[in-house]
This record gives sequence, C-alpha cells and structure tokens, in this order.
Amino acid sequence: MTNKTVKKEDSHLFLEAIGKVSPIKSDKHTLAPTQKPKPYPKKNTAQITNKLTLTPSESVDALYAEDTLSYTAPGLQKNVLKKMRRGHYGLDAELDLHGLTSAAAKRELIKFLHFCEQDGYRCVRIIHGKGYRSENNLPVLKNDINIWLRQHQEVQAFCSTAQKDGGAGAVFVLLRLSDKYGDQDDTQY
Repeated sequence: MTNKTVKKEDSHLFLEAIGKVSPIKSDKHTLAPTQKPKPYPKKNTAQITNKLTLTPSESVDALYAEDTLSYTAPGLQKNVLKKMRRGHYGLDAELDLHGLTSAAAKRELIKFLHFCEQDGYRCVRIIHGKGYRSENNLPVLKNDINIWLRQHQEVQAFCSTAQKDGGAGAVFVLLRLSDKYGDQDDTQY
C-alpha cells in the first residue's frame, strides 16, 4: 500500500474544519460504573403440591385406542357426564400432551391442574391422543390419564369428548370449585 501524499491546502482545510484540539493525557478509560445497579427482587416460585394422593377404589381396566373414558366421583349425579359432553359447563382451558413421555406428561398435568385450581377454572380439556403408535395398540398416555385423574383430589368427573372435540383422544375434566370462589355473593345489582 502506498502512502498518500496530502497537499498543504488539504491539510490546512482539515485542521480548520476540526477546530482546536487538545491532546489526550491518558488513553485508558475505566469501565466500572459509578453506581451499583439496583437489585431485582427474587421471583416467588409457585409451590405446586402433588394432589395425586387418592387411591382408586376400584381396579381400572386397560383401554385401547378407540375406547372412551368416563368417571364420576362418589356422590356426584350421573347426568353430570351428559352435561359435560354437551358443553353445559363451558371450556376454560386446554392442555395438549401429545408426544410427551409418561413422566413429562404427569408433571405437566399436575402443573396444569394446579394453575386451573388457582385460577378458578371449572371445566378443562386434556388432549392425550389415541395412542395408535403405541406398542400392542395399548395407548400409554390414555391409560395413565385415566388413572391419574381418578387419583387427583380436585377432579370430580371426566369423560371422553365428542368427536368434534377430539373423540377418544381427549377428555373433558370437571374440577371442584375452589374455596376462594365458592363464598362469593351471586346477587345481582
């Protein structure tokens, strides 16, 4: 690379354009901030309790891909299942467990039901799939969901959905109304 010669006129024009310049005494600059940053408060982690403590009173038979699920807790009317299938309760939330392992699905289910209880949700849909790709045509998640929902303290009833909502690959779950929502006045103003 060759050095470019600067004409005296150009040099004078440059010095005139930048103005008076003072030399730098030190080329080192401290990067430490003058004030410490404000601390952020720790986020409270949600304490999720495992409510899969109840033991099923009756034995649960293994289900195949097209079998439907239904369950009502003792003391609950039988027409609750009809109302759930017809959409009487309205759908508040949904969880899709497709592609998860049994352990991961259990964690997600417990978390989901915990937050549904906290938010006061009454009817939710859980999509577990039919299990066509399972060994021996015996769906893993479908059978697990059938057992776990029976063991959960907050589950009052569940049933397979109508064909348009997922059929034998999904369930509607009716949850117990949370105590914090049960004491509210229903009076009209």
